[in-house]
Amino acid sequence: MKSTSEPRDFPAPGKLNLMLRVVGRRADGYHLLQTVMRFIDYGDTLTFRVREDGVIARVNEVTGVPAGEDLALRAARLLQQDSGTRLGADINLEKRLPLGGGLGGGSSDAATTLIALNHLWRTGRGRPQLAELGLRLGADVPVFVGGENALAEGIGERLTPLTLDPAWYLVLTPPVAVPTARIFAHPELKRDSKPIKITAFSADLAGNDLEPVVCREYPEVARHLTWLRRAAPAWVTGTGACVFAAFPTESAARQVWQQAPGDMQGFIAQGLARHPLHQMVK
Repeated sequence: MKSTSEPRDFPAPGKLNLMLRVVGRRADGYHLLQTVMRFIDYGDTLTFRVREDGVIARVNEVTGVPAGEDLALRAARLLQQDSGTRLGADINLEKRLPLGGGLGGGSSDAATTLIALNHLWRTGRGRPQLAELGLRLGADVPVFVGGENALAEGIGERLTPLTLDPAWYLVLTPPVAVPTARIFAHPELKRDSKPIKITAFSADLAGNDLEPVVCREYPEVARHLTWLRRAAPAWVTGTGACVFAAFPTESAARQVWQQAPGDMQGFIAQGLARHPLHQMVK
């Protein structure tokens, strides 16, 4: 018998970078950032079934995500190795967040895997330990493990929780995938923004230092952003490709979305006060 449990579903929410400043660069090439990240109620879903034989396997095909590059699988193996558990898991990944969209899909999948399997395997890791494991997988993973909307600094590992006002977001998903490494390596990227002190987020802090490079390299992103800015202040999230605007109500967001050109794809999401799995780890 290889399985010991019924399959269980766990959410992996997307995130938006409400602000992103590049304030420097370390000797090892990593960029130093200040960014405000917010969770949204739109994302991937991971389904886990515990196995007794120690095998960790993805049981479905995911377009554009080979098993060898799947951060959820890497997260599961890292927790297994760190904890010494003899248990394994079958993992099903239902992908909704677009690849290369700047919505944190891979990082969120990794964090949900760490949180869910820590619970299902009863490995007893606390939030700081899981966040440390997550940082080995990617700079955005710790904020998802942390479970709070936050100001992230350094390479993303220094987190200050922020309370953010309720909001709805219209997110457009241009049909391109933007490789993070390409944007950060671009010679014209602004890397010298002055660090600012943030105790609360307000709309006048919004902006993204990566946006000019993303829009120059990917005209489709620029087209979507230009259209959305006709209706409301709008920004690129992360390294793109997705662009978003905030609205006070769902109906206000839907009113703009109904006017979008027929060839534009996107979705409406509510900003979350915290990660839906926040209570699952201490």
